[in-house]
Amino acid sequence: MSDPKTPFELMMEQAQEMAKAFNPALSSFDPKGFEKMWPTMPKDAMEMWFGKGISKEGLDAKTRLLLTLAGLTMQGAQAETPFRMTVRHALEAGATKEEIAETIAQMSMFAGIPAMTRAMDMAKSVMEDKKDDET
Repeated sequence: MSDPKTPFELMMEQAQEMAKAFNPALSSFDPKGFEKMWPTMPKDAMEMWFGKGISKEGLDAKTRLLLTLAGLTMQGAQAETPFRMTVRHALEAGATKEEIAETIAQMSMFAGIPAMTRAMDMAKSVMEDKKDDET
């Protein structure tokens, strides 16, 4: 005999069935496809809007994006699309793969190993996608 489902599991099943009834294409929907619709901002634009354009003596865009990655990791790396887009933009702003990995690894002390592992996996997938795009 299987375990009875929780009310939340039942609600989620019902919502999925309803979504499939409204639009059968939703059964194969992949939110990662949305990310490809958003272009990566050029480094100069990021610097103007998020970096030294705000404060001549302040943080540059790369540092701000690394701080954003740290914050998203601290939240358990649950916001997948914003996390992957931030990695993509950090790379464009000049962050190295090592700097991204160090930023995420540092958060393991505060967010825990599961959050760090999830963040590292997502960052790695973005870096691999970027490498594939370059070839």
